[in-house]
Amino acid sequence: MYERFWKRLLDIVMSSVGIIVAAIPMLVVALIIKIDSPGPVFFRQKRVGKNKKNFMIIKFRSMPVDVPKDIPTHQFKAEKMLSKWQRFMRKSSLDELPQFFCIWIGTMSIVGPRPALWNQDDLVAERDKYGANDIKPGLTGWAQIHGRDEIEIPLKAKYDGEYAAKLKQGGFRAFGFDMRCFFESIIAVLKKDGVVEGGTGKNAE
Repeated sequence: MYERFWKRLLDIVMSSVGIIVAAIPMLVVALIIKIDSPGPVFFRQKRVGKNKKNFMIIKFRSMPVDVPKDIPTHQFKAEKMLSKWQRFMRKSSLDELPQFFCIWIGTMSIVGPRPALWNQDDLVAERDKYGANDIKPGLTGWAQIHGRDEIEIPLKAKYDGEYAAKLKQGGFRAFGFDMRCFFESIIAVLKKDGVVEGGTGKNAE
């Protein structure tokens, strides 16, 4: 009941508020992107959604247009290619703001496992072990507040599985866990915790 109705209602309300509140900041971000580097404002990419059905995620473009499109963050080895503005967007998660629209239409949720790239077979396989592919991906999640890019794939999938198990419990436990993830994510973003380009915390250069 919680996952099917109340969580979806929360997603609609919170994403609607997010779109309204962030409308002017998003316009400003879009303008700076156009000034900062050549290329489109938005970046669309195929990601893995609920039950492993692919969907198109939308983000602000935070890389030069000549960077390979379908490369996971932990494999990105050219941070020097990024402008100061692009690095700031990625560390502050400003590039994620357009995902409010994905949440509003229902392909994503506010809280859930971060959506894997369509070609991240290792992450998808690990999540299968814990049932974490059976729920909607999220703007933020339990794994995000435990390190974002810093944690290795097996541990990330384990955290995603812990979240999936809590969600399936339903009721106030699931709601309370969602709220915990949401507010702790805000703190993590403000502190810029766990952002690593070109690897996880273990192997980043």
